[in-house]
Amino acid sequence: MKKVAIITDTTACVPREQVEKYGIEQVPMLIVFGDKVYWDGIDMNPTEFYPLLRQAKKLPTTSHPSPEAFLETYRNASQRATSILCITISAKFSATFSTAGLAKEMAREVLPDVAIEVLDCDTAAAAQGLVVLAAARAADSGKSLAEVIEVAGRVMSRVNLLATVDTLRYLVKGGRVPKAAALVGSLLQIKPIFAVTGGEASPVTNARTNSGAMKGLLKLMEQKVVEGKPLHTAVMHADALDRVTALRDQISSRFDCAELFITEFTPLMGVHTGPGVIGVAFYNED
Repeated sequence: MKKVAIITDTTACVPREQVEKYGIEQVPMLIVFGDKVYWDGIDMNPTEFYPLLRQAKKLPTTSHPSPEAFLETYRNASQRATSILCITISAKFSATFSTAGLAKEMAREVLPDVAIEVLDCDTAAAAQGLVVLAAARAADSGKSLAEVIEVAGRVMSRVNLLATVDTLRYLVKGGRVPKAAALVGSLLQIKPIFAVTGGEASPVTNARTNSGAMKGLLKLMEQKVVEGKPLHTAVMHADALDRVTALRDQISSRFDCAELFITEFTPLMGVHTGPGVIGVAFYNED
């Protein structure tokens, strides 16, 4: 039996092969599309989702997992580990951290001998995935719960997340960008680039074209990378594989990457940003 099992939510964008390799448990978010409810990443994957989103007249809605869903995952994880670390998306983006914490309190009665800690990773998407993978590797090496939390915390303090959206239309529909700003952005063909810092997404610069947005991402990345220290890097996309592959190749040629992989932007996140998102998450080794 392992010392620590790692749990996260499906916004983490961890590739399936990594989930299986390290035995990471994922609690799915919910997507409400018309009169149907889908489990993010289980009965609705990115390949199926983005074509539907492009055609949708009404934007789908989303919901965080229930405490009961987390509790059931805690039960499953307790069959193979003596303690559990649950790493969630930033509490500023979702109530997932809160419901995972409620499930921890519920577990005190049904799993009294299992130590459970819930960690708000203060970021999202592929950056959250890098935190989860670092914790999973530490757990796989036999580290204790306290040691795994320490590893996760060190990565959280260094991880960066940069992304650009192809259109502002979906951010407007979700109420995250004023309509007037979106109109100006559409007229000027603006491709905003966002950074996630302190659990919040903020625009940092704009580009006029997709190629300009890629150059902007690389320039911002160069400003944050510490020379001489290898990078752990994940590039993510929402139905934009060709563009993100080109970004991956540029990163590979410019930086010393100890880890570099492509992952898909989860459908739940895509509801709010739309298709065409590309981004990069990265951190330097100690």
